[in-house]
Amino acid sequence: MTTETAIAPILTTPVNVTTPVVTSPVLTSPDHPKKNRIQVSNTKKPLFFYVNLAKRYIQQHDEVELSALGMAITTVVTVAEILKNNGLAIEKKVVTSTIGMKDETRGRLIQKARIEIVLGKTEKYATMATPPSAQAREKEALANKEEKKQE
Repeated sequence: MTTETAIAPILTTPVNVTTPVVTSPVLTSPDHPKKNRIQVSNTKKPLFFYVNLAKRYIQQHDEVELSALGMAITTVVTVAEILKNNGLAIEKKVVTSTIGMKDETRGRLIQKARIEIVLGKTEKYATMATPPSAQAREKEALANKEEKKQE
């Protein structure tokens, strides 16, 4: 049984920004997993592993979906806020839900909180994500092309 509601963005997003309400569950099967989804754990990898992985996914797919259950929700929110505050991503969608899971020790059904945050690439992502030395090489190459055209 899954119950879904959209929540307002957490932490630094202005109050006048609304988040779209999603009424259909996000379905992915083990046969067709999403290529831009990161399932975050708060015990397996450090925070900045997920930040850097999300940057790479945004660069490759123009958006990334971060998802987590239970205690890992704070890690997902922190990753999203780091990317947003650095100007690398914008928040497209936030969905919360509860998922019924079987308790391994007692064998009964327990409810786990779940969050999914979809982040998109910002317009200034390309300049911010590229190291300064690479930016300088790109400008120099562009200037050289312009000089050749004028000759």
